[in-house]
Amino acid sequence: MNNKLRNKYSEYKFVKNIKQNREEDSSFTRMLFCMVIVFAAILLGIFLLSDNEDFLRKKFGEESVITQIFEKLTLSRDRKEKADFTLPFGPRRRNILFLGVDASENPKDPWTATRTDTIILINIDPKTKSVNAISIPRDSKVYLPGNRGVNKINAAHAIGGIDMTKRTVEDTLGVRIDRYIMVNDNAVKEIVDAMGGLDIYIEKPMHYNDYSAKLHINFNKGDHHLNGQQAVEYLRFRHDVLGDIGRTQRQQWLLRSLIDQIKKPSTITKIPDIISIAKKNIKTDMSFYELSQYAALAKNIDMDKTEIAILPGAPNQKGYISYWILDPEKTQEVINRLIYRDKEYIGDDAKITAGLMASDAEKKKAMENALTAAGIEVKCTGELSRAHSQFIAHSKKITNEYYNKLRKSNEQFESLQFVYDPVNYYCGEADFTIIMN
Repeated sequence: MNNKLRNKYSEYKFVKNIKQNREEDSSFTRMLFCMVIVFAAILLGIFLLSDNEDFLRKKFGEESVITQIFEKLTLSRDRKEKADFTLPFGPRRRNILFLGVDASENPKDPWTATRTDTIILINIDPKTKSVNAISIPRDSKVYLPGNRGVNKINAAHAIGGIDMTKRTVEDTLGVRIDRYIMVNDNAVKEIVDAMGGLDIYIEKPMHYNDYSAKLHINFNKGDHHLNGQQAVEYLRFRHDVLGDIGRTQRQQWLLRSLIDQIKKPSTITKIPDIISIAKKNIKTDMSFYELSQYAALAKNIDMDKTEIAILPGAPNQKGYISYWILDPEKTQEVINRLIYRDKEYIGDDAKITAGLMASDAEKKKAMENALTAAGIEVKCTGELSRAHSQFIAHSKKITNEYYNKLRKSNEQFESLQFVYDPVNYYCGEADFTIIMN
């Protein structure tokens, strides 16, 4: 291992060790992506209902506004064909801010004076029917607007509500927030229970007990059907060799499982319960009409074309206060890539390099041969196992389009989850890294 790789690995170990020392009852883990889960449930529920007119009429009434809206989404009046979505704001891209708040001390008001322990910026492009998502670490050190000084970004909501939260994100990242959706921490548990549970492959034994936090996690490796409480425990498990990176990946896998579950016919009859739960746990400035239009768009979204990233940075401890110090250069790369869709398109003769991580020698060799056959230089290989195989782009010239070309050229590249991470902990200066299960 050369000095540069050794230094990068040391930096990674430093980041991981500090993260593992954070308090276990942090609601960051259990809240990350829970607002996406709620929103996905609403949207998928809406478009599933829109294809079941008899069900709609029985549940909501033939003359109800809800039934009429869904029927308009589904059928054109003249030809009875599927109608395309027509977003109310035109073809420009939109930024939706998803916020997850911690527990409120006021049982009658779950929103006021709460911190946003989950912050995810979603960019929706109606023209390409694609969605990108950026997770903003809750401990990110920022300047709050209105001369409120330096603080963690998750304190903005407790101090100045949703307006200050939106302004802080806009000022920090140089973007415009069009709409927001906020949820509380009961969403995951209640929605998963309402759906009858989720099927998840757990990649390793997970056993941990924290009696003060009332957290008890006991999972063996293998296939599991999780209820709502177990889903929350799965999301909260932090004793992973990759720390928060591993937790984020598990949250993505649970989200995919949820989407697969809600598409099943057996889930359709449970949609009214899911929508009812979502109404209790959600706050938004979107109208029902806007939500219905996003639902129509959701029908055409290809999850394999979605790009996901976490704002890069490093931890910093000052006394008892820990901050996440954003890396300005790498953060701007993420914003340019996922929000402004700034990509570098390369020619067929471009030199591309890759890293390859796998624990199975036979799979590793087959993938290495496929990379070489595609004209890609394999910079390094190593041993690393994941529950799901991933294609991690580190360079802006490695796009979904490039990955899709590889998929068409060789079946070895099928079924890899696409992730963007400008910080390469795996293989130095490689343009992308493939991790195989």
